[in-house]
Amino acid sequence: MARQGSTTVSRMSDAAITLTVLGAAVVLFVWNRLPVGVVALAVALSLYLTGVLTVEESLAGFGTPTVILIVALFVVAEALDAAGITAWAGQQLIDRAGTSPARLMVLMLVLSAVLSALVTPNGAVAALFPMVVVLSTRLGRSPSQLLMPLAFGAHAGSLLMLTGTPVNVIVSATALEETGTGLGFFEFALVGVPLLAGTILVCVLWGPRLLPHRSARSLSRDLTGLPADLLRDYAPAGSIARLTVPAGSPLVGVAADAIDTGDRSVHAVAVQDRSGRPASEVVAGGQLVVRGGRRGIDGFAAASGLVAPTGPDGEDVTCGLVSREHGVAEVIVRPRSGLIGERVFPGMVTDSGELVVLAVKRLGEVLDPATDEGENRPAADPRDHEVTLRAGDAVLLQGPWDALDRHTDDPDVLVVDTPDSIRRQAAPLGRRAVPAIVVLVLMVAALATDVLPAAVTAVGAAIAMILLRVVTTRQAQRSISLTTVILVAGMIPLSTAITQTGAAEIVATALIDVVGGGGLTLLLLGIFVLCAVLGQLISNMATALVMIPIAGSVALELGISPVPLVMCVAVASAAALLTPVATPGNMMVMEPGGYRFGDYWKLGLPVLVVYLLVAVFLVPLIWRP
Repeated sequence: MARQGSTTVSRMSDAAITLTVLGAAVVLFVWNRLPVGVVALAVALSLYLTGVLTVEESLAGFGTPTVILIVALFVVAEALDAAGITAWAGQQLIDRAGTSPARLMVLMLVLSAVLSALVTPNGAVAALFPMVVVLSTRLGRSPSQLLMPLAFGAHAGSLLMLTGTPVNVIVSATALEETGTGLGFFEFALVGVPLLAGTILVCVLWGPRLLPHRSARSLSRDLTGLPADLLRDYAPAGSIARLTVPAGSPLVGVAADAIDTGDRSVHAVAVQDRSGRPASEVVAGGQLVVRGGRRGIDGFAAASGLVAPTGPDGEDVTCGLVSREHGVAEVIVRPRSGLIGERVFPGMVTDSGELVVLAVKRLGEVLDPATDEGENRPAADPRDHEVTLRAGDAVLLQGPWDALDRHTDDPDVLVVDTPDSIRRQAAPLGRRAVPAIVVLVLMVAALATDVLPAAVTAVGAAIAMILLRVVTTRQAQRSISLTTVILVAGMIPLSTAITQTGAAEIVATALIDVVGGGGLTLLLLGIFVLCAVLGQLISNMATALVMIPIAGSVALELGISPVPLVMCVAVASAAALLTPVATPGNMMVMEPGGYRFGDYWKLGLPVLVVYLLVAVFLVPLIWRP
C-alpha cells in the first residue's frame, strides 16, 4: 500500500494506528466539546498524516454516492415540508385524534413513523413537534406525555424504507458490495413494522406511568390562528379583505389609482395580479385588497361584482390575509434602521415592487389611514395622510410567499414570525403539494424498482423539486445539514481504514472469542449491545460507520452472510433511546417537553428491549446467515 504524508510514521502497525484513531474519535464524540464535524474531519486528516491512507482515500468520502444520496434526500424532505405536506399531516392528526389518549398515541406514532420514513427521523420530529405541543395544550395534557413517544416513533419509522435514515443507505450499500445484491427499498419494513408495533405497545401501556407530568420550559408558537390575530390587531374597527376580481367585474381595466369604492370608509389598499404581486390596473382573476368597515366592504364587493374568500361552510377565512400563493409578515422597525423617517401609507408598494403595506401600528395602536395619526379627520385616500416611520413601529406587509421570504430578510427590520413558519402552519395545502407528491411517488417507485442507482434517482428528484418551484434554491441549500454530510464523509475513510488495515478483523476476532462460541444468537446479541452502547453516546451514523466493517469482518471470519449482521447494526443504531444526546430528534423534544437527562431511559429501556428482540431473534429469521 502506498504511503504519503508524514515521513516520521510511528512503528505501530496500521491496524493499531486505526484503532487508536477510532478510540480517540469515540472519546471526542462522548466528550462533546468539539463539533462532530470537526472530529470527523480530524479523523480523515489523521489517517492521512499517519500514512494509513492516501490523500485520495482520506477525502474519498465527500464524493461517494452515499453522501450524494443523503444530500439529495435533505432537499426532498425540505420540499415536502415547504409544500405544507408535513404541516397538513400534523393537522390531520389534531382533527382525528379526538380526546382518547390511546388513539392519540397510536395515530401520533404512526404519523411520526411514516413521515420519518420519507423525510428522516429528525425531519419528522422537527415538523411534528410544534403540532403535538399545540394538541397537548388544547387537550389539557402535558407535552411531556407526548413528545418523547413522538421521537421514539420516528426512530422506528426510520426502518420502514430505504430513505428513512442515512444508516439504511450505508447498510444497503454494504450489502450490495459484499453480496452483489442490495437491500430492497421496502425490505427494511420487515423489521421496521415490528419495531413500530412494539414501540406503540410500550408507549400506550406504560408511557403514561413512565413519562413525567411536567410543564415545558419552552413552547413552540402556534401560528395556525395568526391571520385572525393579525386581522384583529391591525383592523380593530373594520376589516382588511382580499377580494377576487371575476372576468365580468366593472373594475377590470381600471387603473390602481383611479378606483372609486363609493364609500369614504372603504379604501383600496392594493391591486394585485393573479400571482399576488402589485399591478398597475385591475385584471380579471386578480385581487383587490381593501380596508374599512365590514358592511362597507360587503357593499363595495356586491356593487363591483367582487368575490370574498369563504371557507367550506361559508365562514370568513380571515379575509384572505393568507392563501396558498400569498401571505403576510409582521416586521418591527429596528433602532437606527435606515427606514426611520420614511413615509408610508396603507396600500403603498415597497421599493421591491412585490410587497404592499397593509397597516402600521405604534405603541400597540393602529395608525388608521382614515385619521391623521390619531386626529379624527376622515380621509378618502390613505395617501392623504402618510405615516412617518419611527423605531419600534410594527408594519404589516402582504405579498407572495417567496417575495416575503426574500425581502423581510433585512437588517433594517425584525421579523416577528418568519413568513416560512407562517406559511407552513397557517396556509392551506398549496398547489405546490401536488407536484411535490408526484415527484415523491416517482422517486419512491424508482428506488423500489431499482431502475436507476439510488443517488441518481434522489438527485433527479431534488432537481425536479427545484425546477417545479416546490422549493427555492435558497431553501434547498439551507436544508442540507453540513454537519451530517461532513460527519458521514469524514467517517467513511475510517471505515475504509478499519477494513483495509485489518483492524476490523482484530475486533471481529476478539468479539468472536467472547461470544462466537455461543452461536449466531449470542453473536448478534454481542453486536447489538456494543452498537447500542455506542449509539447512546455518539451519533447513530458514526456508530454504524464504525460497526458495519466490524460486522462484515465477523461474517467473513465465520464464513456466513454479512446481511443479518449489518441489519442487526441498523436496528441497534436506531435504538438511540436512552439519552437526549443520542440523536437530534431526542434533543429537539427536550426543551418543549420539559425533560431531564434521566427521563429518557425510563421509557427508552423497555423500547430498547423491543429493538433487541427484533435484532437478535427476528433478523436471522428474515435474512439467513
